[in-house]
Amino acid sequence: MNYEDLITLGIAFGLGMLVGLQRQTSDKEMAGVRTFTLIAVLGVVSGFLTREFDNPFILPVLGLCLTALLIVANIIKLKKFTEADVGQTTEVAALLMFAIGAYLVLGSQIIGAVVGGTMAILLYVKEHLHDFIEKLKEKDLAAIMTFAGISLVILPILPDKTFGPFDVLNPRNIWMMVTLIVGISVIGYFIYKFVGKNVGIISNGILGGLISSTATTVSYARKTTNSKNISKLAAFVITAASTIALARVLVEVGVIIPEKLPQIILPILLEFIIMTILCVGLFYLINKEKNDDKMPEPENPAQFKSALIFGLLYGLILLAVAFTKEEFGNNALYIVAIISGLTDVDAITLSLSQLMKGGGLETATGWRLILLASLSNLLFKGIMAAILGTRQLLKWISLSFGISIATGLLIIWLWPEGWHF
Repeated sequence: MNYEDLITLGIAFGLGMLVGLQRQTSDKEMAGVRTFTLIAVLGVVSGFLTREFDNPFILPVLGLCLTALLIVANIIKLKKFTEADVGQTTEVAALLMFAIGAYLVLGSQIIGAVVGGTMAILLYVKEHLHDFIEKLKEKDLAAIMTFAGISLVILPILPDKTFGPFDVLNPRNIWMMVTLIVGISVIGYFIYKFVGKNVGIISNGILGGLISSTATTVSYARKTTNSKNISKLAAFVITAASTIALARVLVEVGVIIPEKLPQIILPILLEFIIMTILCVGLFYLINKEKNDDKMPEPENPAQFKSALIFGLLYGLILLAVAFTKEEFGNNALYIVAIISGLTDVDAITLSLSQLMKGGGLETATGWRLILLASLSNLLFKGIMAAILGTRQLLKWISLSFGISIATGLLIIWLWPEGWHF
C-alpha cells in the first residue's frame, strides 16, 4: 500500500472541503462542500491515472469534461432562474481545485496545499477586499501602480553588474534598495490610511516613523503654531516617529546583511530602548490631556520622482563612501555619515550595509557609522522643529533629542568590542 498516495488523497479532501465550505455559504446554487471535494478527488485520480499509464492526454480530457459540466450547469441555472447571478468565481475556483488535485500528484504537495489554502482565504475575504478597493482614492491607486512599476517593471530590466569609478554602482542593486524603502513607506501609508486615523497618537508616531519621520516632524512642528497646547503631544509623536525610524534602520540592515545583524543589533537596540523610555515619559505627561489632533494624512509615498531622487542620492553616497575610504581611510567615513545622515538615514545605512557585506568595512566601524548618521538625522529634525514649531515644542524636543544624541555618542565611544550576540 502506498501511504503517500493516501496522504495526497487526504490533502485533496481537506482542501476541497475547505474551499467548498466557503463557496456553499456564498453560492449555494452552484457548488458546495460535496462538489468541491469531489472535484479535488477527481483531480487527484486524474493525476494517478496520468502517472500510472504514462498518458499525457488523460488529465486535459478530464479537465475539458469538467469544464463542459460547469457550462451546462450555468445554462440550466439561467433557464431555471429569471434573475440568475451568473459569475465566474465559483467556476474558476472549481477548475483551479481540479488542477490543484492533479498537481498534488504530479508536482509539489507543499505548493498545491499553499495554493489551495490561499484560494480559500481569498474567497473568504471577498467582501472585505471589495470594501478596501472601494475606499481607494486616486492617489492610493497611484501609490500602488507606481510601486508596481518600480518593483515589477523597472527592477527586472536593470543590468546586474557594476559601472563607474570604484566599481560600486550596480543599477539593479541601487534600484532594489529604492524598492525596499518605497515598499516600507507604502506599507506604512496604507496601515495609516485604514487603521491609523482612529487608533490614537501612539499609532501616529509609529506610522510616522514607517512613512517618514522627517515629514512627521515638519507636520507636527507646524501644527504647534496653530494649537500651542499640543506641544507635548507633538514632541511625543516626533520622538516616537524617530524611535521607529531607528527600528527601521535595523530592519534595513537585517535585510541586507542578516549574517552580521547579531554583531550590530545590541548597541543600536540600546539606543532604541533609551528613546522608547523617553517616549513613555512623554506619553505619561500627555496622558491626561485630551486631544483629538491626528497625524496629517501623508502624501503618496511611492512617487516616481522621489524614488528617482533617492536612487541618485544612494548612488552618490556609495561613491562618496568608496572615495573617502580609499583616499582618507575609515576614520573619514564619520564625516560622510554625519553629512549624509542630515538628509537621509536610509541611503547611508544601505550604503554602509553593502560595504560591510562585501567585506570592505569592519562591522564594528559600520554600526558606529550607521548610529552616527541616525544621530545626525535627529539633530537635523530637532533644528527643523525649532524653526517651524513653538518654544514649548523646542523645550521638549531639546530634552528628548538631547538625551538621545548624548546617549548615542556615549554608545559609539564606549561600547566594548566583545559585546554582541
